[in-house]
Amino acid sequence: MHEEIKRLDQIVLIGMFIGFSWLAMQAVHELGHVLGAVTSGGHVTKVVLHPCTISRTDVHPNPHPLFVVWAGPVVGALLPLLGFLLARSLRWPGVFLFRFFAGFCLIANGVYIGFGSIQGLADAGDMLRYGSSRWQLILFGILTAPLGVCLWNGLGSKFGLGEAKGTVSRSAALTALTLFVILAGVELAIGSK
Repeated sequence: MHEEIKRLDQIVLIGMFIGFSWLAMQAVHELGHVLGAVTSGGHVTKVVLHPCTISRTDVHPNPHPLFVVWAGPVVGALLPLLGFLLARSLRWPGVFLFRFFAGFCLIANGVYIGFGSIQGLADAGDMLRYGSSRWQLILFGILTAPLGVCLWNGLGSKFGLGEAKGTVSRSAALTALTLFVILAGVELAIGSK
């Protein structure tokens, strides 16, 4: 029975924190677009955040579309990294969750822009249309995604992998569950309007 509870804690921690990281990564990325629009004189007409949809920010008028489109992945990568560095410097409990999330955002944004440059899809396509060079998008991916992998290096035991043999912090598992439920609930509520 003890082994089953231990594995349940591990499954909850991993599953819920990955789910939370996906939703929160999209929210931080869209926050970047919103900040880019507001600071460059654009008007945000709609932000789509929903657990069952890929996020999106609509801006009209958008006097500086290249700035706005780059703001999403740049803020989406840097803000979680700064959050992790702050949590680490303040020695907050559960700092490994901040580290995982920062790595997740660096990888997601880097892969999204770097590989997106190949087919010119979504934000990467907009960047190319508005004047960015393909090499700039690829460089962004090369700088961010490997840094995210480096942040993940050594975190396996915190998630019960390897020598930890499924043992994780129950409070971390409950935190992951709570964060996911709250964020998914908020996105369901605002995304359904």
